[in-house]
Amino acid sequence: MTKANYENPFAKMFDDLPVDMNAFGDMFKNSAKMSEKFSKVALAAAEKNAEISSKWAKDTLGKLTSVAEAKKDPADYSKAATDFASASVEAASEHVAAFAEVAKKVQMDTVELIMAAGKEAQAEASSAVKKATTEATAAVKKATSKAA
Repeated sequence: MTKANYENPFAKMFDDLPVDMNAFGDMFKNSAKMSEKFSKVALAAAEKNAEISSKWAKDTLGKLTSVAEAKKDPADYSKAATDFASASVEAASEHVAAFAEVAKKVQMDTVELIMAAGKEAQAEASSAVKKATTEATAAVKKATSKAA
């Protein structure tokens, strides 16, 4: 038996095996949809963080005007600086808490997306395995009958 005779039945057998190219297209589309969902979560968080940062900066600048004003008594400068420092610490606490809430929401949204993707992938994989098993069985039977 020559090499060509030995390889030929295997080449024919592999030609008969089903390869669904639509599955690759579906996989790409699903991946793109998932990326879009994760991007929306990330962009929403970035937008909210920008809003918090902007508000914090505006609040700080507004409080600085009282520090920058000319005072009659030198002790008033110390009081203005102390008041500003106290207000800044309070504002920092509020804004950091707001950032933490954004992070918590991103974490929850991400977990939800991952859970949904896992359930979807499990259902698709189960369906694909059943389909592939049926098709492979049919292809093996076809190849076996051709070889016989």
